[in-house]
Amino acid sequence: MPHYGHRLQFGTFITPVNTPPEAAVARAQLSEQLGYDLVTFQDHPYQPSFHDTWTLMTWVAAQTERIHIAPNVLNVPLRPPAVTARAAASLDLLSGGRFDLGLGAGGFWDAIEAMGGTRLTPGQAVDALSEAIDVIRGIWNAGDRSHFRVDGQHHRIDGAKRGPLPAHDIPLWIGAYKPRMLRLTGRKADGWLPSLGYLQPGDLARGNATIDEAATEAGRDPREIRRLLNLSGRLLPAGGADRAETGRSGAGPIEGPSERWVDELLGLVVDHGIGTFILGSDDPNQLQQFAVEVIPALREAVDRELGIDSSVEKAVRTSIALAKRRDGIDYDSLPASLAARAIEPGDLGYSRVRSTYMRGGAPGLVLQVHSVDEVVDALAFARAHPDAALAIRSGGHGISGRSTNDGGIVIDLSKLNAIEVLDEETRRVRLEPGARWMDVAAELGTRGWALSSGDYGGVGVGGLATAGGVGWLVREHGLTIDHLRAVDLVLADGSVVHASESENADLFWAVRGAGANFGIVVSFEFEVDEVGDIGWAQLAFDASDTAAFLERWGATVEGAPRDLTSFLIMGRPRPAQPAIAQVLVTVDSDVPETIIDRLQPMAQIAPLVDQSVQLMPYSALMANAQGGDHDGQGDPAARSGLIDHITPEFAEAAAGLIASGLVYFFQIRSVGGAVSDVAPEATAYAHRSANFSVVAFGADRARLDAVWEDFGEHFDGLYLSFETDLRSERIEGAFPPATLARLRALKERYDPANVFRDNFNIAPR
Repeated sequence: MPHYGHRLQFGTFITPVNTPPEAAVARAQLSEQLGYDLVTFQDHPYQPSFHDTWTLMTWVAAQTERIHIAPNVLNVPLRPPAVTARAAASLDLLSGGRFDLGLGAGGFWDAIEAMGGTRLTPGQAVDALSEAIDVIRGIWNAGDRSHFRVDGQHHRIDGAKRGPLPAHDIPLWIGAYKPRMLRLTGRKADGWLPSLGYLQPGDLARGNATIDEAATEAGRDPREIRRLLNLSGRLLPAGGADRAETGRSGAGPIEGPSERWVDELLGLVVDHGIGTFILGSDDPNQLQQFAVEVIPALREAVDRELGIDSSVEKAVRTSIALAKRRDGIDYDSLPASLAARAIEPGDLGYSRVRSTYMRGGAPGLVLQVHSVDEVVDALAFARAHPDAALAIRSGGHGISGRSTNDGGIVIDLSKLNAIEVLDEETRRVRLEPGARWMDVAAELGTRGWALSSGDYGGVGVGGLATAGGVGWLVREHGLTIDHLRAVDLVLADGSVVHASESENADLFWAVRGAGANFGIVVSFEFEVDEVGDIGWAQLAFDASDTAAFLERWGATVEGAPRDLTSFLIMGRPRPAQPAIAQVLVTVDSDVPETIIDRLQPMAQIAPLVDQSVQLMPYSALMANAQGGDHDGQGDPAARSGLIDHITPEFAEAAAGLIASGLVYFFQIRSVGGAVSDVAPEATAYAHRSANFSVVAFGADRARLDAVWEDFGEHFDGLYLSFETDLRSERIEGAFPPATLARLRALKERYDPANVFRDNFNIAPR
């Protein structure tokens, strides 16, 4: 029998007795202290002397930190599978991915029937368990948004909602002995979990053969199925009686000193491929003797006998996962450094990383890197696939759509998220690209510092800090890139360089406004500002005369002191309702009188229908991101433009666009002020004269693009982060001719093969 390649693991099998109530919990905690990988509990809901197993497992999860927890095995006839699936996923999430699920078809039918369960024949019990597995896996498939239905003989699901998604890929182990159960294990399970005390000589070999044959017939690799074994017997002191009867036949309890146990278990590993041994005992002395004398000796013996490292899992992707791989990616050529970071379409965690905040995606591979070296390796892998799209993701907000793709490779930087203060006196900080701006604001806020950085705290540092950064404090403190002092980035050839005004200055110039075309920035050094509490106003106006309102708002913003920044939002018209404009205003002052003085002209531009004014820390304003994973859907279209003034002509055109209903979100952000203090040629972000940044979202990309062709005549430039039209002519709108010529020359020097092309591509000359 071949070795199945699984990492050697050890667990305990604790009786869930309720006298005293804390006894089982204490044994579980001892198991963790002794270094066991797993603690398990039998499930007999009809046994009055036992705790309810699910309640006990939940309590044990809360009282431990590292060890995995599992039923051994769950009584499925008394546990509705849809409810079990959600309970399992919830416990897995709450425990940090430490729950595994063993399942049993039943038995003890008199007791099950007495508890309200249905008596089943052996064949029916197998069929019911098979359906239950389908239900459990279906509930866990949270990435599938279709209505979930199972039309079984024993379990029916009619349109149930899926989810939650577990924290890790919960394995399903089956306690099986008879041929039909063994074949079910081969077809659908992740592990076989029999008990040694119930086996006869030859049962392990026959069971493995049956499982392997069924797995192969189902198109599976038998190595997908872990072989677990509950151990019974007694450990004796050294020199004690030696009456072991198991031998290499793999049957019956073991009794003898530790040396005998090591010899017998070695045979079970070598001859029968057992990867997990679970010791059934409530005796603390037995648990300790096994952990101290048997486990390390067995590991050493296995390594010596098989010539392997038994602490390493030789992972085998399931046949289902393999079938979901995308063409054009050589998955098997991934370097070892990235194997644990790779998330494929068939992996459980794929639904967490496929999409962004704004849109749905279907990449062929997501590499969630944790270090600069891994970024280098990931980029080398991407270079070896020149025909595959390449997306670089920091936080995953991604209005422009560059953070995901369809069938390509995504290098996900979200785990590179450090925030570090380099120099208190100069307020110099180092940020990694995956840090979120709300977390940056919270950390800086403890020192009375802030860095103007967009308007949504869930945005990652990387994308915004290479494009511009139009934030709540922009008119007084400038763009985010205006505070950038140095970067470390991985170039297209895999080299890691430092860039600043004095080192690789041309590259540093390009990074500030066009960074996505030149490399992957793995750290940013910023000089941040001293910012105390700020005024935050949310104003709603009757904007029935939309054109006049827009013009007055624009003039008011331009005439305001720089400590005022304002964003304006309007949506589709509502039947028989006046047009409403939401105006958001920040005032960089902690003096209430100053805040009111700044807001007074704004409040007079149209009738107010609602208002709210608060004094709050900047970090509180940025703490506005939704929790959980990004789960964007569809492919929203957004168009962008930069404009110096809200002219009557522009205001009239914008009012007509809003009234048409073609756009469902229309926003104007004030820029200007400190942004204009920087010379246009100082950074790749060259449109420094613009006082306003305009963005519109539409449901119909073609119609929005068509309207924007005429509407765009009012603009002089655009902001790439808010633009989804990837046509090459957009590059000419984003950069003035001299800036674009310089960028093309630098692109030819730093990325002649155009590796970083799947964005707003600045092609080499």
